[in-house]
Amino acid sequence: MLEAIQRITPDLNGKGLKIGVVMARFNEPVCHGLRDACLAELKVLGVEPSDVVLATVPGALEVPLVLQTMAKSGRFDALVALGAVIRGETYHFELVSNESGAGVTRVGLDFDIPVANAILTTETDEQAEVRMLEKGRDAARVAVEMVNLHKSLRG
Repeated sequence: MLEAIQRITPDLNGKGLKIGVVMARFNEPVCHGLRDACLAELKVLGVEPSDVVLATVPGALEVPLVLQTMAKSGRFDALVALGAVIRGETYHFELVSNESGAGVTRVGLDFDIPVANAILTTETDEQAEVRMLEKGRDAARVAVEMVNLHKSLRG
């Protein structure tokens, strides 16, 4: 049975892809770590630096609007959301985490474009710092893989 199944294997070739990246500036040291890791990994995957557009916004709640603008432009093959929401003493953490995550997801679905969500949601600064490099690299890989999968499925 398995031998008759068509399989699509992961493709991490970023050559020729145009990637839009939106980075929140709130929790800036963590966001810079996410950004640097993501951009470095995109280059490793073959995405030319000149094919990457980086926009920054004040915080995670503003990320979806700029992703939406990028998606509407038709200039990009995939988008990446970068940010860090770290729990504080109020309910604001839940609001920002939930709404930014829903907004990022909605952009991908509404505009039929892969969006890698690397907005960290952690309990502490230390947790965010531990995760930022791997999550930044992972966002680049997700964006490239999903573009290639999307193209493959479209024929």
